[in-house]
Amino acid sequence: MLTIGLTGGIASGKSAVADMLAAFGVAVIDTDIIAREVVAPGEPGLQQVVDNFGDAILQPDGRLDRGKLRSQIFADPDKRRQLEAILHPLIRQRALLAAEIATRQNPPYLVFVVPLLVETDFARLADRVLVVDADPTLQTQRLMQRDATGEDEATRIIANQADRDTRLQAADDVLENDGSLADLSDAVAALHARYLQLAANQSPATP
Repeated sequence: MLTIGLTGGIASGKSAVADMLAAFGVAVIDTDIIAREVVAPGEPGLQQVVDNFGDAILQPDGRLDRGKLRSQIFADPDKRRQLEAILHPLIRQRALLAAEIATRQNPPYLVFVVPLLVETDFARLADRVLVVDADPTLQTQRLMQRDATGEDEATRIIANQADRDTRLQAADDVLENDGSLADLSDAVAALHARYLQLAANQSPATP
């Protein structure tokens, strides 16, 4: 089955693109959602994170305080790598299981949404890499508005991801998201039609 790796910088519009593709009946596996699942209360992943980062990253109800954890890891690259070493194998395992289940429904093609696709080996699972790209200034503004964060923190978060040129060099397809939601929707629809053609060409011939 044709498999697309969807990525892009934070606040670039990955989730909007994923939702649009899902509306076409495409199987979408969002590793951001899985990342929250593996650190839910009672999950081994949460306990591993607490063992390494301390109880201070927990809310009073025992749930992960993502803001506190994020402040730690974006201020210290070593801590970020430590967290990734804990969570990435758990996320990958659950994502592959979800993909296996989704494939049984015979969707037109499969999309993995992976924010760190370029920085990890997850790209090996994809036939094509789709990058959602946005002007860095606009990206910063969106992140500040979305997360109610200051400009310095937003800039630091963006700087800790793969740089824009690195993502674009890894891309087979690029969706520019500097315009309106309607513009993005039209671009996604055109790309979906292309992926349908690629998927049809990739499928084995029916006897």
